[in-house]
This record gives sequence, C-alpha cells and structure tokens, in this order.
Amino acid sequence: QVQLVESGGGLVQAGGSLRLSCAASGRTFSSYAMGWFRQAPGKQRELVAGITTSGSPNYADSVKGRFTISRDNAKNMVYLQMDSLKPEDTAVYYCAGRRLRPIGMYGSDYEYWGQGTQVTVSS
Repeated sequence: QVQLVESGGGLVQAGGSLRLSCAASGRTFSSYAMGWFRQAPGKQRELVAGITTSGSPNYADSVKGRFTISRDNAKNMVYLQMDSLKPEDTAVYYCAGRRLRPIGMYGSDYEYWGQGTQVTVSS
C-alpha cells in the first residue's frame, strides 16, 4: 500500500508556472504507474499526465507542450511542472497511483489517491 501527499499548489497569474510535488510512502513506489488528475468545479475528473514505472510520460492534449511529468524513484516523488498556465487550468490537482499496471486513463483505474492541491490561475 502507498500513501500519497501533494504539495505545491497556489495562486498564479496566467502565463506563470507552478511545480506540483507528490510524495509517496512505501518501499514499492517504483512499481507504481503514476498519474496527475484534475477536477474543476462542475466538471469530471480528468487525467492530465501519467508516467510509467520506467518514466515514459503521457499527456492530455490540453496540456501538451506546457506540462511536464517526472518521477524520482529514489526519493519516492512524482512531479508536475506546469508552465504557460491558463485560467482553464484552474482545478484541484490529484496525484494517483496504480501498482504493476500501465498508465490508466480513468480515475477508476487507480488504487491510491492523494488529498489534492488547489491550483488557481487568474487572468
């Protein structure tokens, strides 16, 4: 089992940057595919970016070229670097993990979740 804790959210102006971090507990973090999801008010939770156990990334079309997901298995960390932020990126961002499986596209694919961190982008 793994516990996930996000940090790094906040308020930023459009065009700015934020870096989200997700700290994972447990000794088997390297065996988890990880994802960053977001949920805006009144909208469904959506996958923003995922990363395989070997570090291969996958991005939603809406964030390609602006967001970068990475992981450091030695530190049990996964990151989401968000650049050129837009007001439509405003949401609660969640870190999620699924063990011994590829990246999942849906929230139901993931077994473990963090508590979320708010990202607000002002225009």
